[in-house]
Amino acid sequence: MNTNKKIAIGLGLAGGALLAAWLLTGDRKQKTKEFVAKGADRIKKAFKGKEEPESTDQDVHYV
Repeated sequence: MNTNKKIAIGLGLAGGALLAAWLLTGDRKQKTKEFVAKGADRIKKAFKGKEEPESTDQDVHYV
């Protein structure tokens, strides 16, 4: 990696750290926690998917 890429990555990480610190201070802390929790719930539901209902027919049919 050349120097420009390293500087760009470093600035990106530093900016992300500053944003996280700002979001988790003062009045924004509770709102940020709620927002992240809602997002996590949506992701869990998306990966869980729809469950197939089990067959209610308990009889075995032979041909």
